[in-house]
Amino acid sequence: MFKHILIPTDGSKLSEAALRAGMQLAKEQGSEVTVLYVMPDYSALMYSGEGMVAYNPSEMRRDAELTADTVLKAVQDIAKAEGVDCKLERTMNFSVHQAIIQQAKDSHCDLICMASHGRKGLAGILLGSETQRVLVNSGIPVLVHRPVVKEVRADSH
Repeated sequence: MFKHILIPTDGSKLSEAALRAGMQLAKEQGSEVTVLYVMPDYSALMYSGEGMVAYNPSEMRRDAELTADTVLKAVQDIAKAEGVDCKLERTMNFSVHQAIIQQAKDSHCDLICMASHGRKGLAGILLGSETQRVLVNSGIPVLVHRPVVKEVRADSH
């Protein structure tokens, strides 16, 4: 059914669960997989009310690239263990959701499989959700992998 799945990751445990689920789906369907890590573009965030804040952009970029390399190395190890070949991509963008959607288009993906951090209420409103932004703005189907919440029964001791 799906020929090419994009799996964005931020290196979190929730993203890892979505990564594993997406890889399992790809394995079952014989789909290609591209995994994307979006590095934050700090240069777009370094403006304050009094003017530009002093920072070393090359050092910040190097740190972002080291983090991306670490996350994508872990992805490569997971893919190998799962028996799935995947293409690894990284990009720098101020807008994570736009980077995800653009990568899906550029890679000709027909599904985006990503985690939801499950924020609700005020936290969801204030912090927002990259997953929600992808859902609203993507013309490509999105499979949202939600964390499994163990339910506690009131009558259990």
